Amino acid sequence: MKILVTHFSPDLDAICGLWLIKKLLPGWGQAKVEFVPAGETFENQPVDTNKEILHIDTGFGKFDHHQNLDKTSASKKVLEGMKNLPEGKSVKIDEALERLVEVVNEIDHFQEVYYPNPTADFYNLGLVAQLDGWKLLSPDDHQKLVDLGMVALDGIYKQLQNKVWAEKILKEEAFEFETRWGRAVGLKTGNDEVVHTGQKQGYILVVRKDPKKGYLRIKTLPDPKIDLSRLAEKLQEADPEASWFLHIDKHQLLNGSTKNPKMRPTSLTLKQIIEIIKNV
Repeated sequence: MKILVTHFSPDLDAICGLWLIKKLLPGWGQAKVEFVPAGETFENQPVDTNKEILHIDTGFGKFDHHQNLDKTSASKKVLEGMKNLPEGKSVKIDEALERLVEVVNEIDHFQEVYYPNPTADFYNLGLVAQLDGWKLLSPDDHQKLVDLGMVALDGIYKQLQNKVWAEKILKEEAFEFETRWGRAVGLKTGNDEVVHTGQKQGYILVVRKDPKKGYLRIKTLPDPKIDLSRLAEKLQEADPEASWFLHIDKHQLLNGSTKNPKMRPTSLTLKQIIEIIKNV
């Protein structure tokens, strides 16, 4: 049986290293995880001498980083190792995975103290804070930390892939235009992440039309001076057969949603919708 070894009370770096190996390394998906005191090896065996045992973030071997002061980490070393597999055993490493591991590496070197507003409670909803909380709730259940961390990393990785895709769409396929409130962008895509990413990039308004389902979403920054009520009226006049929902905050206008599949999508094209927005 293949065995993955890490230290007691594993942190995000250790868990991410395990996750990478289980997810990407052929034949290691069902490997058993064992825990040892930090720095030690499984059954005191010399590190990296048994091909069926890999040590992550402990043992001072190829996937540990505590033997020097390099700004690296166990997960980063694992990812680098994945890039240098023998021919025929290569694994797919995409931009989202690279970016995920880079953030883990930053956190392992406590670089989050330099993030904007580092004491904000927002960070306490992140994965690092969750793992710290579970260490207080179940200090001796190391496997629970690994299981929870791996499930979370699956979701984070998927969302990062979606974000990378959204960034590409915004760069290559977006149609920019001006509104009475400021710079806006329109897109025809099934990727809803373009709405959030577009606003974070500085667009005051983002309009997305799903080319398959026909759903339309218009969202603005939460600026109190913006009110989409007039736009809702104009779109209702232009397509009275469609279902239109203006959120109570007046910053979101929806036509169709996965949350309400009964809504009737508009027959208006993205170009027609943009023209209406521009002239409100």
